[in-house]
Amino acid sequence: MNKSSFSKSCGFTLIEVIIVVAIVGILAAIAYPSYMESVRKSNRSEAKAEMNDVAQRLQRCFTAFSSYDDASCTAASDISNGNTLATENNYYSISGVLTATTYTLTAMPQSGSVQAGDNDCASFTLTQAGVKGATGSSSDDCW
Repeated sequence: MNKSSFSKSCGFTLIEVIIVVAIVGILAAIAYPSYMESVRKSNRSEAKAEMNDVAQRLQRCFTAFSSYDDASCTAASDISNGNTLATENNYYSISGVLTATTYTLTAMPQSGSVQAGDNDCASFTLTQAGVKGATGSSSDDCW
């Protein structure tokens, strides 16, 4: 074999591979947090939908029994006295404080779920008057 056949390289040099890996790492470091925030934002709808469902069930109880906390109301027993109702994908747990004429529903993220790291909208509240609230660093934009 002659010397000219060895001087032609058909692969990548180590420095080229390191540069590509560094670029991919930088892009991933920027994109992953943004992706996770998008996932958390879309998962918030699960808490809101479940809270609205529970609120409608409580309104039906009030219509039927003239009380939100009537013993015959299954929606009331599902969320009061320390009981919680988990959302479909277990991202949130719904609890409530009920009296005969008022209620306040609270949705808290389940520990260990992706929503547990949601600092923008940490929890949600909903009352019988339709007053919506949230806690977190962006609580004004949660609902």
